[in-house]
Parts: sequence; C-alpha cells; structure tokens
Amino acid sequence: GCMETTKPTTHEDPTYIIDDVVHYCVANMPGAVPYTSTLALTNVTLPYVLRLADQGWEKACKNDKTLSKGLNIIEGKIVYPEIAEAFNWELEQAG
Repeated sequence: GCMETTKPTTHEDPTYIIDDVVHYCVANMPGAVPYTSTLALTNVTLPYVLRLADQGWEKACKNDKTLSKGLNIIEGKIVYPEIAEAFNWELEQAG
C-alpha cells in the first residue's frame, strides 16, 4: 500500500478499521471491470495528455499546478521536496 495504514485485503475479508477509518485494499479492483475502469482513467487523464501534447511539458507544467506538482526531477535536479528530504539531496527550484 501507499499509505501508512494500508495492507492487502481479499474479497473474503475486504475491510478493516484503523483509527476509525474503514480501509478497503483489495488488489487490482480496476481489473474486475476493465472497460469501465479504462473509460474512467481515460476521462481523467486525457485532458492532461492533451495539454502536454499541445503545450509541451514545460509550458503545460508552468500553466497547471496539478501537472507541476507531479514533477520530481528536471534536468537531473531534484525539484520535489519530499524526494530531496528522503534521500538527503539538495532541493532545486523548478523552472
């Protein structure tokens, strides 16, 4: 899991509670409905893909905070604070 309190679960025992939060961590749920999950993913990501294709990554990231937050490394320089901190590397300013 990508969160501190997640752990894999199964269809037989799909949920558990930690700190009053219900967790559901059955693996590969999109695979159970591939057509629908593909449509959902495409609908969410296509606008970003089009922005990147139309504007190039630098302009698109400059104009869109959501895209710019996804940058980790630019020209070999760490621009994402959590990555720099985790590896004790120098943080550079993006763009």
